[in-house]
Amino acid sequence: QVQLVESGGGLVQAGDSLRLSCVASGRTLSFYAMGWFRQAPGKEREFVTAISWRAGASSTVSADSVKGRFTISRDITKNTLYLQMNNLKAEDTAIYFCAARVRFSTITPTAGSEYDYWGQGTQVTVSS
Repeated sequence: QVQLVESGGGLVQAGDSLRLSCVASGRTLSFYAMGWFRQAPGKEREFVTAISWRAGASSTVSADSVKGRFTISRDITKNTLYLQMNNLKAEDTAIYFCAARVRFSTITPTAGSEYDYWGQGTQVTVSS
Protein backbone atom coordinates (compact mmCIF):
# COMPACT_ATOMS: atom_id res chain seq x y z
CA GLN A 1 0.00 0.00 0.00
CA VAL A 2 1.05 3.59 -0.57
CA GLN A 3 0.71 6.47 1.85
CA LEU A 4 1.38 10.12 1.05
CA VAL A 5 1.64 12.70 3.81
CA GLU A 6 1.93 16.40 3.04
CA SER A 7 3.27 19.09 5.34
CA GLY A 8 4.62 22.61 5.22
CA GLY A 9 1.48 24.61 4.65
CA GLY A 10 0.63 27.72 6.59
CA LEU A 11 -0.41 31.35 6.59
CA VAL A 12 1.93 33.73 4.76
CA GLN A 13 1.80 37.15 3.17
CA ALA A 14 1.82 37.87 -0.53
CA GLY A 15 5.36 37.73 -1.88
CA ASP A 16 6.52 35.21 0.70
CA SER A 17 7.80 31.70 0.05
CA LEU A 18 6.82 28.26 1.35
CA ARG A 19 8.11 24.77 0.76
CA LEU A 20 5.68 21.89 0.89
CA SER A 21 6.81 18.33 1.48
CA CYS A 22 5.16 15.02 0.68
CA VAL A 23 6.62 11.94 2.30
CA ALA A 24 5.78 8.69 0.56
CA SER A 25 5.78 5.22 2.05
CA GLY A 26 5.04 1.82 0.56
CA ARG A 27 5.64 1.01 -3.11
CA THR A 28 7.60 4.17 -3.77
CA LEU A 29 9.99 2.50 -6.23
CA SER A 30 7.01 1.77 -8.48
CA PHE A 31 6.11 5.43 -8.95
CA TYR A 32 6.19 6.68 -12.53
CA ALA A 33 5.14 10.19 -11.66
CA MET A 34 4.21 12.45 -8.77
CA GLY A 35 2.38 15.71 -8.79
CA TRP A 36 0.86 18.56 -6.84
CA PHE A 37 -2.74 19.67 -7.18
CA ARG A 38 -4.70 22.30 -5.29
CA GLN A 39 -8.28 23.11 -4.49
CA ALA A 40 -9.47 26.55 -3.50
CA PRO A 41 -12.76 27.10 -1.64
CA GLY A 42 -15.70 26.72 -3.98
CA LYS A 43 -13.52 25.66 -6.88
CA GLU A 44 -12.59 22.39 -8.50
CA ARG A 45 -9.26 20.74 -7.93
CA GLU A 46 -6.65 21.97 -10.37
CA PHE A 47 -3.27 20.78 -11.56
CA VAL A 48 -0.24 22.66 -10.27
CA THR A 49 2.89 20.77 -11.31
CA ALA A 50 4.21 17.25 -11.80
CA ILE A 51 7.38 15.28 -12.31
CA SER A 52 7.99 11.93 -13.99
CA TRP A 53 11.10 9.89 -14.59
CA ARG A 54 12.26 7.27 -17.06
CA ALA A 55 15.65 5.86 -17.93
CA GLY A 56 17.37 8.00 -15.35
CA ALA A 57 15.95 11.29 -16.61
CA SER A 58 13.16 13.38 -15.14
CA SER A 59 10.60 15.59 -16.80
CA THR A 60 8.47 18.30 -15.23
CA VAL A 61 5.38 20.17 -16.33
CA SER A 62 3.65 23.09 -14.62
CA ALA A 63 0.48 25.09 -14.92
CA ASP A 64 0.92 28.48 -16.56
CA SER A 65 -0.26 30.19 -13.38
CA VAL A 66 2.74 28.94 -11.40
CA LYS A 67 5.50 28.85 -14.00
CA GLY A 68 8.53 30.80 -12.85
CA ARG A 69 7.30 30.79 -9.23
CA PHE A 70 6.81 27.13 -8.21
CA THR A 71 9.39 24.34 -8.52
CA ILE A 72 8.80 20.64 -8.03
CA SER A 73 11.58 18.30 -6.99
CA ARG A 74 12.06 14.86 -5.51
CA ASP A 75 14.58 13.42 -3.08
CA ILE A 76 14.61 9.69 -3.72
CA THR A 77 16.78 8.98 -0.69
CA LYS A 78 14.13 10.50 1.56
CA ASN A 79 11.09 9.33 -0.45
CA THR A 80 10.00 12.94 -0.42
CA LEU A 81 8.43 15.21 -3.01
CA TYR A 82 8.81 18.96 -2.62
CA LEU A 83 7.02 22.01 -3.89
CA GLN A 84 9.00 25.22 -3.55
CA MET A 85 6.61 28.15 -3.85
CA ASN A 86 8.02 31.64 -4.29
CA ASN A 87 6.35 35.00 -4.73
CA LEU A 88 3.07 33.67 -3.42
CA LYS A 89 -0.13 35.41 -4.38
CA ALA A 90 -3.55 35.54 -2.75
CA GLU A 91 -4.90 33.39 -5.58
CA ASP A 92 -2.53 30.59 -4.54
CA THR A 93 -4.64 30.08 -1.41
CA ALA A 94 -5.87 26.50 -1.46
CA ILE A 95 -5.47 23.04 -0.02
CA TYR A 96 -2.48 21.44 -1.72
CA PHE A 97 -2.49 17.73 -2.45
CA CYS A 98 0.31 15.39 -3.36
CA ALA A 99 -0.41 12.54 -5.77
CA ALA A 100 1.46 9.53 -7.14
CA ARG A 101 1.02 7.34 -10.20
CA VAL A 102 2.11 3.70 -10.26
CA ARG A 103 0.73 2.82 -13.71
CA PHE A 104 3.21 3.04 -16.55
CA SER A 105 3.05 6.29 -18.48
CA THR A 106 5.05 7.77 -21.36
CA ILE A 107 4.12 11.32 -20.46
CA THR A 108 3.97 13.43 -17.32
CA PRO A 109 0.27 13.34 -16.42
CA THR A 110 -1.59 16.52 -15.56
CA ALA A 111 -5.10 15.19 -14.95
CA GLY A 112 -6.12 14.12 -11.49
CA SER A 113 -7.67 10.95 -12.89
CA GLU A 114 -4.21 9.85 -14.04
CA TYR A 115 -3.00 9.48 -10.46
CA ASP A 116 -3.52 6.48 -8.22
CA TYR A 117 -2.75 7.69 -4.71
CA TRP A 118 -3.42 10.94 -2.89
CA GLY A 119 -2.39 12.61 0.32
CA GLN A 120 -4.76 14.30 2.74
CA GLY A 121 -3.67 17.81 1.79
CA THR A 122 -2.08 20.78 3.50
CA GLN A 123 -3.61 24.26 3.71
CA VAL A 124 -1.81 27.23 2.21
CA THR A 125 -3.26 30.66 2.90
CA VAL A 126 -1.78 33.78 1.36
CA SER A 127 -2.93 37.13 2.69
CA SER A 128 -2.76 40.14 0.42
